[in-house]
Amino acid sequence: MTESATTYHERERISFAEKMAGGRVGPARRLWLLWALLGPGIISMLANNDSGGMISYTMTGATFGISLFLPLLFLLAPVGYNFQEMSMRLSAVTQADYRELLLRHFGRFWCYGSISALALANLLYIITEFVGMTAGLTLVGLPLWAADLLSFIFVGGVTFFIGYWPKERVILFVGAINVVFIAAAILSHPDPAEIGKVFTSWPKLSWGLGSNGMLVFIMATIGNTVAPFMLYFQNSATIDKELTAKDLRLGRADIALGAILQPLFAMAVMICGAGLVGKVANLDSSNPADLISALVPVAGHLGASLFAIGLFNAGWLAAITISLSSSYAVASAFRSKRSLNHRILEAPRFYGVYFGSLLLGAIIILIPGLPLNIMAVFTQIIAAMLLVPDLIFLVLLTSNPGIMGEYVSRWWKQMVGWAIVALYAAMSAVTIYLTLAA
Repeated sequence: MTESATTYHERERISFAEKMAGGRVGPARRLWLLWALLGPGIISMLANNDSGGMISYTMTGATFGISLFLPLLFLLAPVGYNFQEMSMRLSAVTQADYRELLLRHFGRFWCYGSISALALANLLYIITEFVGMTAGLTLVGLPLWAADLLSFIFVGGVTFFIGYWPKERVILFVGAINVVFIAAAILSHPDPAEIGKVFTSWPKLSWGLGSNGMLVFIMATIGNTVAPFMLYFQNSATIDKELTAKDLRLGRADIALGAILQPLFAMAVMICGAGLVGKVANLDSSNPADLISALVPVAGHLGASLFAIGLFNAGWLAAITISLSSSYAVASAFRSKRSLNHRILEAPRFYGVYFGSLLLGAIIILIPGLPLNIMAVFTQIIAAMLLVPDLIFLVLLTSNPGIMGEYVSRWWKQMVGWAIVALYAAMSAVTIYLTLAA
């Protein structure tokens, strides 16, 4: 299998980079390659800064202020990079669906167990995406049902573009709007010296590292670094984009850029949240609209509006990406057409799952009395717990020379992979302990 796969990639297929460069040379070639590299890696990394994650980061800032959580975001960036790099490399080399690889090497139980875990995690994520998207719209006077419907239309609209490449460019444009969070953070007037201090000296924690409340937020921050949908989306988008083993450098650059931008935007949101310390009563039972309203005295109407736009945009990008990961997985399980290069009528099951998952999430948020903010925090933790088996499978698959050939993970990459597994397994164990002890 390894020899045939390697031969297929190295001798027969034209790499994506070669296609994009065409006959161009010099600066024109480099510009086209730079444009080409933006894709699955940066999209999945930014999509993991979903509206639920951004709400969680805001609550972290509002609870602990400018604290160790800021450097923690950047310390976790290599975790996200290595997770996505393994997924990209596995997909580019094998050109096989992750589900098919699980079925072939680990059996039906783990294959369908992985898809079930993905479906559960994605449903929780999609609910929080609609929570974030509707928050700002309700503040400008729209009733919840109208804000919900408008959000559904925005997320569904991307499917009407034809082909993978135009859809990917639209999604990247959506991701770029995240920059408004940086503007909102600046308008909240943080103290630069205080921010610098947490990066240069380990802060003294008056609330104590062992407090259960802090552990929950630490685990939510760790959980928001990677997610099940990132694996499935990266896998299928790499194949859809026709990246091959020759394009690994291109794919790694794409992921590296995402790994830089993800904690940067998350830090901006935490800084916005830090301005709300002591300003939001009953933080756990509040909703995102309360957080946006509380930002007005801190960052002004402009800052609060930019934050609301960012929250809508974060939910928009994530809802697209997360729903597509479900579509890829389910359509693959039924051996149906499963590509963004297909039109809606050509792949009805693929797009049916996409719209169905969105519709379900949109309906659930209309249920009155849901604790929306704290739901967003625990969604990050639950999804990370569900990811642990897939992390193990990903390390095993990329460490198998019979599957990866010359692109097999080196010993140090395997050590990094198992360290990530240990981190998320420990997080899951702590979560179970805290739940039983409560």
